[in-house]
Amino acid sequence: MEIARFALQRAAAFGAGQAEAYLNNSKELVVEVRDGQVETMKLARDRGLGLRVLVGSSAGFAFTTDLSRTAVEDAVRQAINNAASADPDPYRVLPEPPPAYPALDLYDPAIHRAAVEEKIELARAMERAARDFDPRVKIIESAAYQDAEIDVTLVNSLGVVATYQSAYCGLYLSLVAEENNDSQTGFAMDYRLRYDQLDPGRVGREAAGRAVRMLGARPVTTRRAAVIMEPYVVTGFLGLLGPGLTAEAVQKNRSPFAGKVGQKVASPLVNVIDDGALDGGIASAPFDGEGVPTGRTVLIEGGILRGFLHNTYTAARDGVKSTGNGVRGSFKSPPEVGTTNFFIQPGTTSLEDLIRDTKQGLYVTEVLGMHTANPISGDFSVGAAGILIENGQLTRPVRGVAIAGNLMTMLQQVDGVASNLTFYGGRGAPAIRVAGMSISGH
Repeated sequence: MEIARFALQRAAAFGAGQAEAYLNNSKELVVEVRDGQVETMKLARDRGLGLRVLVGSSAGFAFTTDLSRTAVEDAVRQAINNAASADPDPYRVLPEPPPAYPALDLYDPAIHRAAVEEKIELARAMERAARDFDPRVKIIESAAYQDAEIDVTLVNSLGVVATYQSAYCGLYLSLVAEENNDSQTGFAMDYRLRYDQLDPGRVGREAAGRAVRMLGARPVTTRRAAVIMEPYVVTGFLGLLGPGLTAEAVQKNRSPFAGKVGQKVASPLVNVIDDGALDGGIASAPFDGEGVPTGRTVLIEGGILRGFLHNTYTAARDGVKSTGNGVRGSFKSPPEVGTTNFFIQPGTTSLEDLIRDTKQGLYVTEVLGMHTANPISGDFSVGAAGILIENGQLTRPVRGVAIAGNLMTMLQQVDGVASNLTFYGGRGAPAIRVAGMSISGH
């Protein structure tokens, strides 16, 4: 807090009309085991100050990892110089202090207290559970435990003074199962805000189950059929959808949703939400990277587009309030508009019932090449693997096929949403069924 206040005071002395100091101090532990032995152990610390200044209506930014007074003063000078060469923009403003921030429980001291040996044992237990699940699990590619602690302090010259501490922990496993010269991969992960919620046995069994069920996979003939996508696959498509739901993309004419607020953009079963204050959410924080309170923003409700995600800048341009989505990767960059805990709301049908209700189709468990999809047009063609659905039953594993379509069309054709909402980091989704998709096989 003292460093932040010093930075603001120097910025004012050097002629900044407004200034903001953002300090982040984080440490991360990663432990990887293989065959019960610790293979790598990494402890990384990162701390620094990011400073934004406004000189007139020109913004400048600079950062420093050295928090001595001399270095902070140098960063202030740098930010002022950067503002001098920036174009004036009347929408570059800093937020005013809010009445209050949401009260969130983001720091579990048990993560810090647990001995490293105990954390190593979690990764070992996960690896053992995977091997015990099925003798065909032959190779463990990565069995890792990870945790991080983060302290954030943000002060601006308009009176925002905010700070929080958070921590998370998680397990990740990827492995290979082999049988009759066929090998298939499987993975599972689980990230939590509470240390005692980690379940290595469940993660191990899930990764092993994913690999084993795909043994003997082969293509199917080309067809058009219903497709049920597993939660992890749906979160991949959400990653494609997210940027288009930011006001920044709309203002830059890069969003397929531009000009469609109040219109039907998806099936009535689809509700898309971003919630930076979600209980238990990995991306939850009381305020965003600018000091604006986080909260729940309904983007698509019953298939109708309700609005976009904003930071202070895009909100000023549109004459609305920021939704608290000024996100920062770190202190090294100014805030941009981004998603926090971004998810599709679950339905009331169980996955089993959704499958039972599908006469013919494909249960997609993996897609390849999502990065090749076009986020502006929404067109995609991706490799897919999964399990064939025949007469409401999962029958045989399928690999070597592709599914193609358009994200906007796909959203319109969702005719089933399961109840199994699952988060992978900051994105979450239940399984969804799309009425008809092109599946190209042999």
